[in-house]
Amino acid sequence: MAKTRRLITENLKDVDLTIELLDARIPKSSENPEIARLVAAKPKLTLLSKSFLADPEATKKWQKAFEAEGRECIFYDCRTGEGISKIPEAARRLCAERLERYKDKGMEGRKLRAMIVGIPNVGKSSLINKLAANNKAKVENRPGVTLTKQWISTSLGIDLLDMPGILWPKFEDQIVGQNLAVTGAIRDEIMDIEMLACVLCGRLRKLYPDLLCARYKLKPEEFEDLQDFELAELIGRRRGFLVSGGEVDFLRTSNMLLDEFRGGKIGRITLEHPKA
Repeated sequence: MAKTRRLITENLKDVDLTIELLDARIPKSSENPEIARLVAAKPKLTLLSKSFLADPEATKKWQKAFEAEGRECIFYDCRTGEGISKIPEAARRLCAERLERYKDKGMEGRKLRAMIVGIPNVGKSSLINKLAANNKAKVENRPGVTLTKQWISTSLGIDLLDMPGILWPKFEDQIVGQNLAVTGAIRDEIMDIEMLACVLCGRLRKLYPDLLCARYKLKPEEFEDLQDFELAELIGRRRGFLVSGGEVDFLRTSNMLLDEFRGGKIGRITLEHPKA
């Protein structure tokens, strides 16, 4: 993390604005306070990534909430390209004064330079590939793939500087840490997968019981009196994830629950919603 902080600080002077990606499923939890501090001197465009996995109504509410704070905010779909075309215009709007200065110096038409920042596995490389219309940035569905800075040229009037994902050292709010882990921003290898599956079951039964029931062929009355780990066990039993003696294979069930949530198979789900 110290290396990434240093990279951001050292290269900030070379860019006109920053573009911070937030996970649309957990917009507040994925907003790194370290990044806000490091890039405070530059105009910032906020993008809600992975919107195709998030509850569309919740995403619209988050966009309005951020705009009410005076922030430029766009949600986009890296698969279909929805929202991508709005990024260059928003960037120019944020950098209007700087573009005027370039024009006065006879540098009209000069490309803007933007630094792409965000937590690990939030979709920075996927965005860059969409903007660059090729696959110059390496993409994998796990955190920690981008390890060094990368300059990417686009035909949209913006050059992009990709930064490695960065998390902050201590989560003051336990729910924030859980949200980051459930969505895959923290490496599964260092997490208790079975605990995360129980956390996810707790969120789903509260926020999206209809989607939970539809995916796993449940009825609300079947689990209304169960604890979260018992709900996970029930799902594992329905899937036939059993070991000798008829016990539920809880680890297999836990991995399945997390994989299906992250892959959007349960439905379009947002784990945190803006305050009314």
